[in-house]
Amino acid sequence: MKEDQRWVSKVYKGGAAPSVLLGAPSSSAYGFHFKIQGVMEPSLSCVPGYFVSFLLLQMVLTSEQFSVRSSRSHHVVLVGEHTELSCQLSPPQSAEHMQVGWYRDHYQPISIYKKEKKHSGKSTQNYTNHTVLLKDALGEGKMTLRIHNASVIDEGKYHCFFKDGDISEEAVMDLKVAALGLDIQINVQVPDTEGLMVECNSRGWYPQPQMNWRDSRGNVIPASSKIFSEDGAGLLHLKTSVLLKNSTHGPITCCFHNPVTGQEKRASIVLPGEYLRLSSTKEEWFSSV
Repeated sequence: MKEDQRWVSKVYKGGAAPSVLLGAPSSSAYGFHFKIQGVMEPSLSCVPGYFVSFLLLQMVLTSEQFSVRSSRSHHVVLVGEHTELSCQLSPPQSAEHMQVGWYRDHYQPISIYKKEKKHSGKSTQNYTNHTVLLKDALGEGKMTLRIHNASVIDEGKYHCFFKDGDISEEAVMDLKVAALGLDIQINVQVPDTEGLMVECNSRGWYPQPQMNWRDSRGNVIPASSKIFSEDGAGLLHLKTSVLLKNSTHGPITCCFHNPVTGQEKRASIVLPGEYLRLSSTKEEWFSSV
């Protein structure tokens, strides 16, 4: 290596300047200009602007480097029970200085909280005493909405948001509400000489269940009618009927299946042969077995 080629590192106000290989009358790197003659001094004219821009960029990147994730994207709760919806900042970090909250579709607020406002959270009238915002884990970036005594109107999408200054991120969760109806009742009538009309009914279902009739071999018997009605709480009252011919043998089963929970209720009835040989129009009632 030639005698005048050497590495020089000059200390300036902010720390050590980049090392520069000197081998010409002058050279530059990263905005630093050096002269071979005498004591070499860095020109700091470009340093303040460079580092201010760098620090601002770092601040912007830091403020934007979080997202929101949910524990589960789909939740199911039974009518009358309670459930919790949770979301978490990623990567985990404190959210105590942020504005946080939950809202439904169409920006219907459920509960909003910000520490500086010195209140425990505000809810719309529809959710007062029905929901609670759990903030104990905000220091870890976690927030939970607890829903008490769930009802049909609670079904839908829930948005969890964290707002830090002008930056806002959210996660969306879908809450499904379900209800397993009351025990099934079977009513058998003799309308005319065409066969026996068997009715099956149950109430308190949500959402609309799948209803079918099956014979002793498990084969589906086409229903003659299906009727639905809704009560004040949004729960369904269901009735289905089937006309049985003389060729029907063995027990028949009425089945209601909830598509959300996968649960079902069944009721079976065994019809004696004399009831299939119709000789009257008398209405008879049978209890399910």
